[in-house]
Amino acid sequence: MKKTLSWITLSLSFLMILTGLVGMALSADEPKGKTKKEKLPAEKTVQPPKREVYTIQIDAPITPVVTEYIIKSIDKATKAEAEALIIELDTPGGLVESTREIVKKMIVSDVPIVVYVSPSGSRAASAGVFITIAANIAAMAPSTRIGAASPVQMQGKMDETMAKKVTNDLAAMARGLAERRGKNPKWAEDAVRKAVSITEKEALRKNVIDLIAPDMETLIKKIHGRTVETGLGQKTIRTKTAEVKEITMGFRYKLLEVISNPNIAYILMILGFYGLYFELANPGVILPGVAGAICLILAFYALQTLPINYAGLMLIILGIGLFIAEAFVTSGGVLGVGGVVAMLFGSVMLIDSPSPFMKLSWAVIVPVVAVSAALFIISLTVAIKVHKEKPDTGKEGLLGLEGEARTDIHAGGQIFVHGELWNAHCDEPVLKGDRVVVEAVEGFKLKVKKI
Repeated sequence: MKKTLSWITLSLSFLMILTGLVGMALSADEPKGKTKKEKLPAEKTVQPPKREVYTIQIDAPITPVVTEYIIKSIDKATKAEAEALIIELDTPGGLVESTREIVKKMIVSDVPIVVYVSPSGSRAASAGVFITIAANIAAMAPSTRIGAASPVQMQGKMDETMAKKVTNDLAAMARGLAERRGKNPKWAEDAVRKAVSITEKEALRKNVIDLIAPDMETLIKKIHGRTVETGLGQKTIRTKTAEVKEITMGFRYKLLEVISNPNIAYILMILGFYGLYFELANPGVILPGVAGAICLILAFYALQTLPINYAGLMLIILGIGLFIAEAFVTSGGVLGVGGVVAMLFGSVMLIDSPSPFMKLSWAVIVPVVAVSAALFIISLTVAIKVHKEKPDTGKEGLLGLEGEARTDIHAGGQIFVHGELWNAHCDEPVLKGDRVVVEAVEGFKLKVKKI
């Protein structure tokens, strides 16, 4: 009995082991078959990943508006997982702080940044040098130039010690960017300290840029296959079959770019003050007040993107206030002259950056100050003239007018004056038809005198 149970147990164990082995064999073979069946259709339907290259155009000074446009474009290209963002650059320079923001964003960007100084005749000066060197790939079109990155904003604004500090800081920044991107650090430093400038051929020979490309199509072909360092690590750019998409500036940025021009912002501000003044001086006209308020809001919105000196702004407001006061206070022209001086100095001080493209133009300042002074002087002259004129309405308008007696007048009678019949009296006898002059208005009765 025990022997039989042992054989049965051994037989069942053997069958279980055999069944397990067969099952394992079948399960090992089955996925291979399934994988083959599943892979075949999958291989037919798999599409190569869609590749895109984004481009933007910068043909203006580097201002906060341009900075925002570049940063938003980098974010958009990153979100779309683009192969690269190409910045087509032509700039005379810009604000140091705006340049720092752009460079910081480029350094940590997850998408490769290509700066292309183009078209022919363009330049990457001052701030443009830092932006070009900070790119993963720097390229230039034929007949372009790069350089002259000395800190212009320090001229006339700092003592020698502070000037050295600013220069050393920017020189270190340029050298650091060049070393990080494998460019020529000595030339980058010389661009700041010595304001050197070179052509695209010299830039390529001195390892300031990576390549020269005559057009965008050639550039896209040349950057294909290059490996660069991004915020996510090493990335090989694949642009051979990439679709090129341009990120346009859009109406908002274009409007901000126009009104952020210091001269336009200045004119809008002055027009805004004029509009409000004339509305307050003539309540109910409405149009000057509405137009002035719109101009003033646009001006202040634009001024927040510019390096404003608030002392200059206060001087302009003071100047306009003195012009207004001149119209109401007899000062012998002292207030008017003070207004001209305050407005002139305020206009010169308004933009706190002597950079040529950020300064107010004298061709704008002088006419605006002159027109402002002339406008208020003319208003003052007309006001004084009107004040001295004899009133022609109301009681005051009747005084001194000549009329004709329509009845005999002594204690009472009637005269015709100013196209109306009036009751009148006189201290001396007046006969019908005599000419009289009005001496006083007593209620609805006139006192006259015989001529």
